[in-house]
Amino acid sequence: MKLGVLTNLYAKLPFEEVLKHLTDMGVEAVEIGCGGYPGNDHANPEILLNDDKKLEEFKSLIKKYNVVISALSCHGNPVHPNKEIAAKFDKDMRDTVLLAEKLGIDQINTFSGCPGDCEDSKYPNWVTCPWPNDFSEVLEWQWNEVLIPYWKEFVAFAKSHGVTKIGLELHPGFCVYNTESLLRLRNAVGPEIGANFDPSHLIWQGMDPVVVIKELGDAIFHVHAKDTKLDKYNIARTGVLDTKPYADEIHRSWLFRSVGYGNDLGYWKDIVSALRMVGYDHVLSIEHEDSLMSQDEGLRKAIETLNQAIIKEGTCEMWWV
Repeated sequence: MKLGVLTNLYAKLPFEEVLKHLTDMGVEAVEIGCGGYPGNDHANPEILLNDDKKLEEFKSLIKKYNVVISALSCHGNPVHPNKEIAAKFDKDMRDTVLLAEKLGIDQINTFSGCPGDCEDSKYPNWVTCPWPNDFSEVLEWQWNEVLIPYWKEFVAFAKSHGVTKIGLELHPGFCVYNTESLLRLRNAVGPEIGANFDPSHLIWQGMDPVVVIKELGDAIFHVHAKDTKLDKYNIARTGVLDTKPYADEIHRSWLFRSVGYGNDLGYWKDIVSALRMVGYDHVLSIEHEDSLMSQDEGLRKAIETLNQAIIKEGTCEMWWV
């Protein structure tokens, strides 16, 4: 396994400066935003797809700093009920696929998206309960009429350009947010659908990342290293479905934290070991969204923890049996 970082942490810095800074810290891989919510500060497909010189300069920087591109990311909502918004996200995703093809990369990361409740909706409608029956009917319409048809068509496009791994982040607010919903879409669309596995979104839902890893197995295409701290007192009072601003840390039921500040080293060693058991040997990509730490300190703390947890060498024969 390799240690990586999602580079939009330093979105406002020049790409070469970011690569130098990260490699000086021991980072071996980068996940690069190409549109959608992560933005495209370090890799704008509209430029790189149309300017061979810029593309070669980009490739040269990757080679110069000897890093691996773990994935190109374009998280968005391509099935948003607002057609203009959906079209923009869809274009970002398709451009990212085309850029991946140019770079010889077979993987992108994104979200499944979430439609509205009907053709005339203005906003997404994330269904979280089966009753009243309206919700179950909405859920079936979203999946059968919008989500599955969209992803079947998109996967066909991606495959035609050499992208065979689409890592969907299990994220509340979108139709794919847990183990069952990821597998439901994968079974309906094909093995090109997998997980960009991010423990932080599972922890606050009450899920056990190790259990999920063993359930998903080879459907895990990519891993985000991000932690979550649960506040048991706020949860006891208000539950985990928390809509308070992320900046209201003291009142929230949970917070995104740098790796090691939500759960201890042993917890992360268990995650890494479970990933090894199911055959994952790619990148742990740090996504730093800790509002209690600076960019640099939060990243350093995460790197320190993961360097103790990550397994970098291959296995060997069991000499003791």
